Amino acid sequence: MKENRTLHTKDLILKQGVFEDWKDMYANLWSHEESAKYMLWKPVRSEDEAKERMRKSLKHQEESGLAWFIYKRKSWEFAERTDAPLDTANAADMAEACKKGIRDEAWEAIGFAGLLRLDAKTYEDTGIAIGPAFVGKGYGKQVLNALAEYCFEELGAERLICSCRSANAASRALQLSCGFRYTHSEGRTDPRNGEEYTCEFYERRRSLGGADETDGEKHCPES
Repeated sequence: MKENRTLHTKDLILKQGVFEDWKDMYANLWSHEESAKYMLWKPVRSEDEAKERMRKSLKHQEESGLAWFIYKRKSWEFAERTDAPLDTANAADMAEACKKGIRDEAWEAIGFAGLLRLDAKTYEDTGIAIGPAFVGKGYGKQVLNALAEYCFEELGAERLICSCRSANAASRALQLSCGFRYTHSEGRTDPRNGEEYTCEFYERRRSLGGADETDGEKHCPES
């Protein structure tokens, strides 16, 4: 069994899930047609299906060590002070809030993310999915940057590869905003329905100086 490294961003935590997360994943992501549109999984239609998908997801997380659920802060529990802040912006504020009497905080699973090791210096993302109610808040950028930092700083990677369907403008914009550069496109077939589509590939490299390379011209496929 491999241990998933917990990753932190400004607003999110990426960590290995627990079975009880099936309720959040079902409500926030897995039941939504729009979330699965550009992915390779099908929406679940019942609680039993969600439970079964959770079992498979947890098994994959254990075997991979590079797959996470994405958690967002949901609510605060108070110990003594009722005037402590209900919404904190960053880790420093969270620490200060705890000093003022907050006992615990609750998190909800809103999506997933993963990586695949291609070779000792190259990793590829296996997809980032966030529920529709949480899209447009900058969470995708936080997750992708966290994955890139983990690859370059912890795993010693030199390249991180991402891909998206040519019709998925939001995913393309996310990758470009995180410093990825277009490299090439390939024809693919959707195993769910047999439809053909074009998959675009982007990559971000670690610079010779040690930090990841995010500057320079970003290229899009020619129309």
